[in-house]
Amino acid sequence: MPPPPEAAPALVALRDVARVYPRGASQVVALAGVSLAIRAGEKLAIMGPSGSGKTTLLSILGCLDRPSSGEHLFEGRSVASLDDDALSRLRNRSVGFVFQAFHLIPQLTVAENVETPLLYANVALDEWRPRALAALEQVSLAHRADHRPSELSGGEAQRAAIARALVTSPRLLLADEPTGNLDSATGEEIAALLDRLHAQGATVVLVTHNEALGRRAERVLRLRDGRIESEARA
Repeated sequence: MPPPPEAAPALVALRDVARVYPRGASQVVALAGVSLAIRAGEKLAIMGPSGSGKTTLLSILGCLDRPSSGEHLFEGRSVASLDDDALSRLRNRSVGFVFQAFHLIPQLTVAENVETPLLYANVALDEWRPRALAALEQVSLAHRADHRPSELSGGEAQRAAIARALVTSPRLLLADEPTGNLDSATGEEIAALLDRLHAQGATVVLVTHNEALGRRAERVLRLRDGRIESEARA
């Protein structure tokens, strides 16, 4: 089991983070002064209505976007101090992403899809397949390693996407509506998988509209109009 959040060090911290996007002569404020700390081994759900800033917040946490102002720390280091190459290395080696739409490459097998992050992580070629198979084993999909994405069910495709996120042994796993494209039974399988990964020590942050999925997290953060509206233990 992961350590209690209050006993674990802060893996990621945001301090008064704002994100503003230009729109013609005006601006869109996606985040307006968000501060939070995510502890190693924690499972956090980010919830709120459409347009509340959830995906923007997830993008900043995963170093896909930079704040317009405020401070973003990853393992105590300011992300603003990193150049583009260092930021890419951090994103590739320390953060795993799971998206609602899976984003599997149709021309590649499942195993080859899972291997793709290793290309950018400077992992020796002879380690690719063993690591991909180990990640697929984690999500109970090793038996589909040589299949194409078109041959997978929705739940299998999402498990393959989770295996791809896990293959670099990231410090942080980010999931954006991971059950959004799945029926209720398959969504429950993915929810149970995320529970299991968290129980094994993964730090998991997920964006969801699904109240039942949110309640499975240790902490629920609710956003509205780019601000934290409430924060509670689930």
